[in-house]
Amino acid sequence: MSDKAVITCALNGVLTDPKQHNVPVTPEQMAREAKAAFEAGASIMHIHLRQQAPGKGHLPSWEVTVSKEIQQAIREACPGVIINHTSGVSGPNYSGALDCIRETKPEIAACNAGSLNYLKVKADNTWAWPPMMFDNAVEKVKDYLDIMNAVGTIPEFECFDVGIVRCVGMYTQVGMYKGPLEYNFVMGVASGMPADPELLPILLKLKRPEAHWQVTAIGREEIWPLHQRCAELGGHLRTGLEDTFYLADGKKVTSNGQLIEAVAACARRAGRDIASPAEARKIFGTNR
Repeated sequence: MSDKAVITCALNGVLTDPKQHNVPVTPEQMAREAKAAFEAGASIMHIHLRQQAPGKGHLPSWEVTVSKEIQQAIREACPGVIINHTSGVSGPNYSGALDCIRETKPEIAACNAGSLNYLKVKADNTWAWPPMMFDNAVEKVKDYLDIMNAVGTIPEFECFDVGIVRCVGMYTQVGMYKGPLEYNFVMGVASGMPADPELLPILLKLKRPEAHWQVTAIGREEIWPLHQRCAELGGHLRTGLEDTFYLADGKKVTSNGQLIEAVAACARRAGRDIASPAEARKIFGTNR
């Protein structure tokens, strides 16, 4: 178990609407929220890009200039911070995501490691949204890994289900990826792994033994026992307005900083210190 817990802040996400929730969109807003998270203990900022035109902030963007502006603003506000860039795209056209990674060369980027039927059912037994496939075929995964390898970006393997965890080991077996391994167990998506702390020991048996790992816990106040168990088992920690708006007592937050304070407290209750950006780079093996 690492005695230092690396904390990632997922600043905004792709689904959260700024008209309904207090998520950052512009470079200035992203920098302000990143600074609050940084001061609370986050050394990594996971970023999604939104369209910058008025009234369009709920829509994703893959403009390289937007990515560069957001990253620059965050780095100026948070000296030494590590950027973790999104890459998730449904459908066959993911060239924009590849371009952003190729041109901006983030230290870490998400690599969605397998496909998922992305579903949710409402209380009235109807679909919360039209059923969709978050498709991540092996060929697509390889395209991302090739770009990341070319620019020195470490992939964070996003695993939405148990079988996807096992796939990551296969990618290394066949030589698709050679380098530091980092798993992100995404738990709480209705059609994926549940946000159940009792599932963690199984996932740890299935990951490559040398790999680092963290949990993305999606939900409301019920996710906090999962964060605590992750800290106790030696995992690294992630939260932010992409994942939740609620603390363990049910209180709704208004800033990423409040969530990072709470997850840092989980680490400290487990007897662990919070890693600085320099310590996080050493743990994950980045070369910058």
